[in-house]
Amino acid sequence: MELWQYAVLIAAGITGGAINVMAGGGSIITVPVMIFLGVPGPVANGTNRVAILAQNLTAVATFMSRGMANFRLSISLALCALPGALLGAWTGVQLSGPAFNIALAAIMLATLLLIYTGGPQPSQGQARAKNLVWGHLLMVAAGFWGGFIQIGVGFILMPILNRVMGLDLVTTNAHKCFIIATYTVGALLVFAIESEVLWLTGAILAIGNSLGGFLGATLTMDRGEALIRRVLAIAIVAMVVKLLLFP
Repeated sequence: MELWQYAVLIAAGITGGAINVMAGGGSIITVPVMIFLGVPGPVANGTNRVAILAQNLTAVATFMSRGMANFRLSISLALCALPGALLGAWTGVQLSGPAFNIALAAIMLATLLLIYTGGPQPSQGQARAKNLVWGHLLMVAAGFWGGFIQIGVGFILMPILNRVMGLDLVTTNAHKCFIIATYTVGALLVFAIESEVLWLTGAILAIGNSLGGFLGATLTMDRGEALIRRVLAIAIVAMVVKLLLFP
């Protein structure tokens, strides 16, 4: 890659990382950008996990520095998500390039539908979880999705934590980042062993994602939501057209 391509990766990482932490769906930006730069879809899927790991570790550290240090619940939820993530990652490495592009396009359309049919709703400042059994069971499925393709996993985790378990959005985001960071370690290991990971590309992208993760963790959860939805909608439509019509 040339220097301008690395600059594009960092810019995409900052944008994607901030969106990922504040809501979800930021990988809709980073994975397609890598594909645009010539990285095969399945390889981009694995390489993206390097940046996702860095982004969420940064976000967790930021949440902790702001006094959110109780991640006891995060540990048990993450341990439930991990087996699903390992299976999902193994499934992801079995896809060929064309099959991955079709799957990615379908997922983008589904994500767009989910965005405009209502995301997680703010609760009234509740930080104590309810429905613990259901929450932990659903984490297995969320982990599979995250391990398989990662894109849109925030739109799955946030309703589980916010709607099913009744946590407020700030607490939800802190748990979400911890869970994703944990299962991403396992998913990245699977991709590294079974497929291919471009470590330098991932490291450059991780610089941007880490900056975006820090930015997203420090912003108020409801700030800029309308703008984020519009940007995501434009990105999704553009990438679906590219993947299906110009593979």
